[in-house]
Amino acid sequence: MDRYPPIAEHGLIGDLQTTALVSSHGVVDWFAAPRFDSPSVFAALLDHDGGGYFLLAPDHPEGTWKQLYYPDTAVLVTRFMSPDGVGEIIDYMPVQPGPRASDRHQLVRVARTVRGTVRFALECRPRFDYARAGHRLDVTPGRATFHAPGATAHLQGDIPLEQDGQDVRGTITLNAGDVAAMVFTMCPPGGEAPPSPTTEGITEDVGDNINFWQLWVRTSRYHGRWTDMVYRSAITLKLLTYAPTGAPVAAATMGLPEQVGGERNWDYRYTWVRDGSLSVRALLDLGFVEEATRFTHWLGDRLGAREGPDGEPLQIMYRVDGDAHLTEEILDHFEGYRGSYPVRAGNAASDQLQLDIYGEALYGLAEGREVGEHAGYHGWKSLAGTLDWLADSWDRPDEGIWETRGGRKDFTYSRVMCWTAFDRGLKLAAEFSRPADTARWTRARDEILEQVMQRGWNEKEQALVQYYGGDVLDASLLLAPRVGFISPRSPAWLSTLDAMDRVLVSDSLVYRYDPQASPDGLRGTEGTFSLCTFLYVDALVRAGRLSQARYAFEKMQTYANHVGLFAEEIGPSGEQLGNFPQAFTHLSLIMAATTLNDALDRLRH
Repeated sequence: MDRYPPIAEHGLIGDLQTTALVSSHGVVDWFAAPRFDSPSVFAALLDHDGGGYFLLAPDHPEGTWKQLYYPDTAVLVTRFMSPDGVGEIIDYMPVQPGPRASDRHQLVRVARTVRGTVRFALECRPRFDYARAGHRLDVTPGRATFHAPGATAHLQGDIPLEQDGQDVRGTITLNAGDVAAMVFTMCPPGGEAPPSPTTEGITEDVGDNINFWQLWVRTSRYHGRWTDMVYRSAITLKLLTYAPTGAPVAAATMGLPEQVGGERNWDYRYTWVRDGSLSVRALLDLGFVEEATRFTHWLGDRLGAREGPDGEPLQIMYRVDGDAHLTEEILDHFEGYRGSYPVRAGNAASDQLQLDIYGEALYGLAEGREVGEHAGYHGWKSLAGTLDWLADSWDRPDEGIWETRGGRKDFTYSRVMCWTAFDRGLKLAAEFSRPADTARWTRARDEILEQVMQRGWNEKEQALVQYYGGDVLDASLLLAPRVGFISPRSPAWLSTLDAMDRVLVSDSLVYRYDPQASPDGLRGTEGTFSLCTFLYVDALVRAGRLSQARYAFEKMQTYANHVGLFAEEIGPSGEQLGNFPQAFTHLSLIMAATTLNDALDRLRH
């Protein structure tokens, strides 16, 4: 077992309420329950010695490992090939798609030998509450029960278990055709174990899980050039969405570094208004109307609650159930991934002022037409009240999209998205004949456009820049033509795109900005931002640079991991960095793929 496998050497499984990471060597080294944002049960990825893990792997010193998904599903298959035999571990979580939050979650791990003979080893070492809570172990034939202060966990199945301190281990030898299943069940304190798994029951359950995912994928209307990539991204977005509320989290993990050994280690297991709102268009482009609609319901509820800091209509992120309280703490007993310290749980950026979120929120609501068709009069009044508030509040410095901790500035992107908020609000009011202070909204929209083009433009760079009066370029502005703020083929935009090419683009990979030129209050550097690379592809397409866009898109696929997943960033040697997998990256992949595919189709007609 590697102390710290590469971030990319993992597959993702989940049940639509939480997820787990499984390394390419058969180790579950990240799992939190009962929700994405709950304390961890297995966290060896953040502390090898103390974080806890669940290993099920061939007990063989040599061999070749391969990992893949069963086609169009979230069922993960890890294969091991050696001179003695070929073995497989099938990992999945039984899906819980309904609207009710569950307090029971299962990791199902199936070992089987497909050729020859393979000896499998098991180690189960849970560490509850981010490894802060001890536990007591009971071992009986066919079952181990872990009793912790806030939870009970049961491990049951075919592999004989022996006690190892307060943990368990075991081995089993399987010949070709033999199967052994183990089920790890998280329950509330004192929760009873489910019936012991049987081979027939597990086989049926695997089949049900495969059918669920394949039937869901078949509802997609995307049949373009990159079907496998787009479907994998869609499945990943659904895995990262909390089914009871429809709220997506930004990533499955916390604490994974943007620079190995650095301090840029954040908790991404929450719902960002920005990320979720932009996902609406991506989901609709694929035909997943139900998922897009559920998020717009969630977003509308947040607007109505008006729980933002200082009485603002929204805050930038929430827990998956809509709770606005996200206190940040440092887990000082975790050493961090390869020494990347501190490890943070919670996210203090939730208190930041980021005015761009109103533009993304209105963009998502307008794309889904949720306000006009379903939200009704009271929903519209909440939205209109938000825009009335924004008309008095947009012209302020803020912390910006990247959640910098270096002080507030007049960020150009924030103003562009405030323009988007008024633009979409005006269009919705006209389309659905809703009461609105359209004169006031129009005046604010036009003032923002004038201000951005005058103060956000840098003559020396011949580009729109990160903040007023500065000369730093910022890849967030790649969204400006997509939302309609600027024509994608206007001289000003093409000049901005050329400036980004010179400064932010490295072999088609795109940096968010240069932290040395624009200090963000944090030490160290970071890799290229995968979201920005896909936004760059989208912008190139809109600018008519199709050959460049297609080549950049194809090259980006070479940075995906072995099962098609992306973390937040790409490091200098092509390694994946940051929390994994990141929803923002996968939704922007879908956006770029659909924009590029449609443009290539138009060339053929």
